[in-house]
Amino acid sequence: MAKVNASAPTDSARKKQLLELAYAHVLEHGLAGMSLRPLAEAVGSSPRVLLFLFGSKDALVQALLGRAREDELRMLDVLHRTPRQHGLAQVGELVWGWLADPGHRRLLTLWAEAYTCSLVDSSGPWAGFAQRTVDDWLQVFAAAQEPAIRDTPEGLAERTLLLSVLRGALLDLLATDDRSRTTAAVASHLRSLAAGAPSRSGEREAHHETRTPGRGPQCDVPAGGTGQPP
Repeated sequence: MAKVNASAPTDSARKKQLLELAYAHVLEHGLAGMSLRPLAEAVGSSPRVLLFLFGSKDALVQALLGRAREDELRMLDVLHRTPRQHGLAQVGELVWGWLADPGHRRLLTLWAEAYTCSLVDSSGPWAGFAQRTVDDWLQVFAAAQEPAIRDTPEGLAERTLLLSVLRGALLDLLATDDRSRTTAAVASHLRSLAAGAPSRSGEREAHHETRTPGRGPQCDVPAGGTGQPP
């Protein structure tokens, strides 16, 4: 059993090793009801060492959530580097392919657990997890939209709807393991999204080209104010 070393740095190699071992454990068993003693035994350590290295149980949970988010952000980074001409529907297809991959099931089950806990307990170690997740994905989808659409209420609604469809289908998939049905549902929405993209773009371009004699192009300002960026 590892001994507590009062001089051990908090970012030590041992801490990183234990975090990876603990992460593998919670991917298998979940975070709900996690107790330090069984976790410490599973990773070959002790509650004293875990508390020394991470400070508290809540801090350990936060570190585990941060580790899970690293895996999510790696996927987001791939999408950020996807050529913009692929469009929102194509990016949605790429995202669903990743979400529906059986190899990511444990990670996404942990994500769903953390997302739910964040909604139920807004003051615990989960605080802000759901909001950060929503913000992360909306930024990715915004990057896939045409500039003329992105910074408008319609653009925000479009990517919010896509996120809602994907999130709902993911929860359905995790609950039922029915990949065929959920994939068909997502594909139906993506076809509608792709079919509407050319008409939305053409309508906006035509509107921006409309001129009043003696004046410049008319701005597309919705009643009640201007569109806000995401």
